[in-house]
Order: sequence, then C-alpha cells, then structure tokens
Amino acid sequence: MAKTKYNLHLKGYVGGWDFDSDYVDFVLNKNTDKEVAVLIDSLGGQLNTALSISSAFRRHGNVHVHFVGMNASAATIASMGAKRITMDHSAMYLVHQCSQSFFEWGSLNATDMQNLIDNLEKQKSDLDKLDANVAEMYAGRCKKKSADLLELMKMGGWLTAQEALAWGFVDELTEFDDESAPVLTEAIAADFTAHGIPLPKMLTDTKSEDITAFRRFLQACASVFHSQENPNKIVPTISSEEKMKKTYSNICKTLACDALEANDDKVTLTTAQLDSIEADITAKYKEITNLSADVDRLTKANSDLEEKLKKLPADTTNTVVDDKKDGGTNTEKSDIEKFYDTTNSAQALFDSLP
Repeated sequence: MAKTKYNLHLKGYVGGWDFDSDYVDFVLNKNTDKEVAVLIDSLGGQLNTALSISSAFRRHGNVHVHFVGMNASAATIASMGAKRITMDHSAMYLVHQCSQSFFEWGSLNATDMQNLIDNLEKQKSDLDKLDANVAEMYAGRCKKKSADLLELMKMGGWLTAQEALAWGFVDELTEFDDESAPVLTEAIAADFTAHGIPLPKMLTDTKSEDITAFRRFLQACASVFHSQENPNKIVPTISSEEKMKKTYSNICKTLACDALEANDDKVTLTTAQLDSIEADITAKYKEITNLSADVDRLTKANSDLEEKLKKLPADTTNTVVDDKKDGGTNTEKSDIEKFYDTTNSAQALFDSLP
C-alpha cells in the first residue's frame, strides 16, 4: 500500500491551535474538488470542536482520515464525517462517555446542598443527551445499534486497531515498515490524566532513568479514575523499600515520638496526635501574642520616656558622678537603663520563638 501525502495533520488537543476547526475549513475550502487526506493523532479535547470538524468533513464529502498513535474521545468523534477512515495496525482507539469538570469545596447548608443536587441533575441530563448523540454518530458509522455503542462508551476501555476495525470505527488497517507501536511515556500519561482518560495496558518507556518513579506516577494517575473493574487498568507494584521513616523534629517533639512512618509519601496521624499538634500550635500563638503585646507596651513606654527626657533641662557638670572612686562597686542602674534591659530581654525572648 502506497503511503499517503497528508493535507492536514491534526495533533494535540482538539480545540487547540494544532487541532483547530477554522484551519480545517480553510484547507477543505482550498481542496473542494479532490480528496483531502487527514492524519489524526490526539487524545481528544472539546466536543464542540470535534462536532464542527466532523460536519465539515461530511460537507466536503471526500475526506480520508488516517489514525496513528493513540486516539481518544473528541479525536474519534471528529473523524465520523469522513468518507473513509484507516488506521495504523499498531495504533489504539478509545471511546468513552462525555464529561465535564466538577469541583465543590466548602460547607453547605440544606438549601445550598439541594441547589447543588438540582444543578448536578441538570448537568447529568445534559451529559446523557450528549452521550446519546455521540452514540448515534458512532452507530451510524459502525452499522450497529446505538445502545451497543452507548454500552461501549460506558465501559471506556481502549481498543486495539483490530478491535476498532471489528467494531466498524475504521474501514481498513495499514501496515508500513516504519510503523511502530505507541509507547506510554510520562508525558502521555500526564495527558491521559488531564483529559480524564483511563490508562491503557501497553508498553512503558523502559529508557526512563527512574522506572520506579514512573510506576508510582502511573498508579497516582490510575487512582483518579473510577474504581470499576477494567482489564486494561495498570496496577503497578510498590516495593517495600519505598516505605520509609521520616523524621520531622519539631512535629515529633510535639508528639513525643522519634519519627513518623511515611508510606507512598503519606503519613497517617491519629486524632489524639492531631489534637496534640493543635494544642501546641494554639499555645505558641498565645505566647507570641502575649510577647507581642509586651513589646508594644514597652515600646510605647520607651517613646513616652524619651519625650520626657527631651523636655528636661541639661545637667551641669558638677552633677557628674565618678563611680570609679569607690572601686566601681556602685552598680545600681538608672531607670532608663533598667527599662532598656527589660525591653531587650523581651525582644530576645520573642526572637527565640520558632
């Protein structure tokens, strides 16, 4: 099979600068009377952009899409309007349910919680409609029932090129000498996490200098997704040497312990230990507050005393006392010396606090 010269290379985030619907329209309009070959290699992105591109492909009427690497979500939807779809024999393909960002933080009363529930129910209803629409598009391409495609979307597992062909997502598989199976690197795994895509069961980058750290990274990514059973889910093992004890001197001093045991960079504390830390912090803050008040009071007294001294007339020389006459035994300090000593002591105590 001869290699194809592509008019479009759509890679990266669907909706980004390298997977843009306006640029797709521009290229299609320049090639209205001939086949437009499109290379797609993307983990997905915005559904609205994917729908726009799919419609543009369908209106043109003669678009050939070829998948390489790992393609998911909106990237697969964008191809639905193509006349012909091919795929590398080593590439991978993923369809899944539509999703949107969600985050709620704070304390809710009954009314707030009901409003949140009502809003979530509306969002769920909208997502159900989007899923049904996408399933209908897939079903039209695959010549299968929409319910079957919707069930596949709910499973959300990765498909090999052969499985994608069997489902009907693609029309033909290609096999060139320079085609190689995609490798799961840290960068690709990070993209999966950012896009809410499950991790596939595939080769990892064995060239990484820290493969153990990479496995921990994959495990952290996998924990983001649902706990449903998935045959493609990577479950890396953690060696016993990754469990270790760490010493936090100040915290251990408060807890009256020698060290804290960290497992996967996490430390578990009991309620009693948390209460001890809270009490210690409260006592420190109280002590700091009291010392700050003392410093403010002494500073004000110092300012008042300086003002009084400025108003006093200067002493004559006959009032000067030579304290060396009696051998230096006259060590009694004046009021101003006593005041400065007290101020300096309070400041030193304040500065010694952690």
